[in-house]
Amino acid sequence: MNLQPERFAQPRFALPSRRSMIGAAVLALCAGHAAAVAPFVVKDIRVEGIQRTEAGTVFSYLPVRVGETFDDEKGTTAIKALYATGFFKDIRLEEENGVLVVLVEERPAIASVDFTGTKEFEKDMLVKALKDIGVGETKIFDKASVDRAEQELKRQYLSHGLYGVKITTTVTPIERNRVNVMFNVDEGDVAKIKQINIVGNKAFSDKELRQLLQLNTSGWLTWYSKADQYSKQKLTGDLETIKSWYLNHGYLEVNVESTQVSITPDKKDIYLTINITEGEKYTVSGVKMDGELFGREEELKNLILLRPGQTYSGDLQEASNKRIADRLASFGYAFANVTANPEINREKREVAFTFFVDPGKRAYVRHMTISGNTITRDEVIRREFRQFESSWYDPNRVKLSRDRVDRMGYFKDVTVETPEAQGTNDAVDVNIAVVEKPTGNFMVGGAFSQAEKFTFTASVTQANFAGSGNTVGVELNTSRYNRTISFAQTNPYFTDDGISRAFQLYLRTSRPPALNIGSYTVRQQGGNLTFGVPFSEIDTVYFGAGLEKTRLETDESSPTLYKQFVQQNAKDANAKLTGVGEATTNAIPLTVAWGRDSRDSAITPTRGRYQRANLEVDFIGDAKYYRIVYEHQWYRPVTRWMTLALKGELDYGAGLGGHAYPVFKNFYGGGIGSVRGYESSSLGIVDPYTYDALGGAKRVIGNAELQFPFPGSGQDRSLRWFTFADGGQIFQEHEPIRTSQFRYSAGIGLSWISPVGPLKLSYAKPLNAKPGDRLERFQFQMGTGF
Repeated sequence: MNLQPERFAQPRFALPSRRSMIGAAVLALCAGHAAAVAPFVVKDIRVEGIQRTEAGTVFSYLPVRVGETFDDEKGTTAIKALYATGFFKDIRLEEENGVLVVLVEERPAIASVDFTGTKEFEKDMLVKALKDIGVGETKIFDKASVDRAEQELKRQYLSHGLYGVKITTTVTPIERNRVNVMFNVDEGDVAKIKQINIVGNKAFSDKELRQLLQLNTSGWLTWYSKADQYSKQKLTGDLETIKSWYLNHGYLEVNVESTQVSITPDKKDIYLTINITEGEKYTVSGVKMDGELFGREEELKNLILLRPGQTYSGDLQEASNKRIADRLASFGYAFANVTANPEINREKREVAFTFFVDPGKRAYVRHMTISGNTITRDEVIRREFRQFESSWYDPNRVKLSRDRVDRMGYFKDVTVETPEAQGTNDAVDVNIAVVEKPTGNFMVGGAFSQAEKFTFTASVTQANFAGSGNTVGVELNTSRYNRTISFAQTNPYFTDDGISRAFQLYLRTSRPPALNIGSYTVRQQGGNLTFGVPFSEIDTVYFGAGLEKTRLETDESSPTLYKQFVQQNAKDANAKLTGVGEATTNAIPLTVAWGRDSRDSAITPTRGRYQRANLEVDFIGDAKYYRIVYEHQWYRPVTRWMTLALKGELDYGAGLGGHAYPVFKNFYGGGIGSVRGYESSSLGIVDPYTYDALGGAKRVIGNAELQFPFPGSGQDRSLRWFTFADGGQIFQEHEPIRTSQFRYSAGIGLSWISPVGPLKLSYAKPLNAKPGDRLERFQFQMGTGF
């Protein structure tokens, strides 16, 4: 390290003159000699040479006061104490006619800390990190601290695989006894993992074990994932992963004995060696319970996932411990401890477990507190609680309370702590901390899809109006083919027991997409009122009624199906004859719906189900129809990084009392969201004259996806890629559903919850396209409509 020379001197003392040589005696004492000075009574104390340090600070370290006798012992103590402050690099003590004179030379202060050549780290982060170890603006300059800072910088670079880093530190004095500290960094090239050797493995191949590791040798995606850059933290995690893998396959005594990390002299290649002692594979011979079981031995034993005769699994053992502890916690035993004690028979390669239960004391909830809510009213949050004060503590109810508060959508973060209540040993407090986010939103933006082209959207929405939990919104959505203006309001707690009420007023205009030749216009205006009744934590039943006026306009180029609807419903004689003109219907749709949502996330689910069923019927108005919609989504993790997602949708509509099913209520299929690889809304029959897709009264859609986090994104599931297989078809009202008419496709895709809205890309290959099908292999959609 290149530093300007700093003088760390021993205490200096004045030559014999007007001041006596107190310092000489002190120096002799510090050196262990017997020399001494004659004591004298201190008439006054004077400090010279200070610039930033207060004189009072110096006085506070002196072991003598005015009027007291100064001797060599006190002189030694004073110099040691002043040096220990770190403020000074030179100290002298002199005596002048009974006045004790303290002469000091201060260490310089750091005026600035800067860096050059840093690309791997943000400068602001480095400045903050170094300030925490004593090297920062206004700090006293100390060579040892700068050396520590330099070593810490090197350590950070080494942890990122930059083993060739070189750091040169320059300290430049400036006016007023200050210095500038500059760290000049040459990061060098990143050292890459050249080879990973695994020694001692017999049960599993090198390839199987390497697939478990985060660290990897260079490949075609490692430029993004950086998996080929060595990290001690990642290696530690990988070793634990290997150990868990063996434990889950019966190797109870596995041990990862040692690892060697070597780097080539040019600091570009790293070689890793992992040494494993596998031990023997064990089978579970038996399980039993012990401890305080409250007469529930059989119930608790049924929670144990390890079974006699099966191969031992560490995950199943830990899961068994947790299930028993959680069950006891549901009775109020918040501090229950469950330990699985093994009895190993090495000759038979068997292991028996005794699950010892120590429930501790039963605990109740004393207080439930909320913090962080400055807008949202307390009662809006408390009505989501399922754990109550003065009741027995139940962790499942605490978690459910936390999840319900989080699902409100008003908060960026919701955390729960359950500390033991002060002054008791049988109670806990439940503290819920929230971080509010803006719930009022004025948005002007757009979206683009291949079918809809450019879509303009504008909205003013307040999801938590005045902190009441009510949602009020005015939305505008206009595109080349669809326009919607709506006003909506939702009160999730219209009644105290959780019945919701929502109403909507809307005006919609629809025209055919660009792939159609025929033209028509459908204008709808109306409104609806819906009440939601919760029947369980995940089940809600909805009841609603609406009023809707629809006007369908056709011309000579319109599809035959639309002309037929005009003929049946028009009042004008010519329109009844030709089907060209307009027809108006008034509908009073009544709805009954059921929804169940047990997913772990509404945006990027990995586990759980989502189901919805909706019946809409109009037997009062002019339209006379009913339509049934059923959708089922199912998510299950296949591995720790892969999720299987299945989705099925079955929709059915028909006319009532001899009326035809309204054409403007048709279902459509094809494109993203149904069967990819076929143009949007192109499935089903086409008009024989215009060749336009007409949709239908029946729709069957099935999708299967294998979803993977994008390499390098870790646990972030907002960016995922997936493989998929789709199938489905659209059928007319009186047409039977035939699987032989289904269209199928398969492909690969990418989804991203981007800052500007959701983005989905897919590349599909139609598997059984027929002549006349409109194909579209690459499809994308950005943004969402309503």
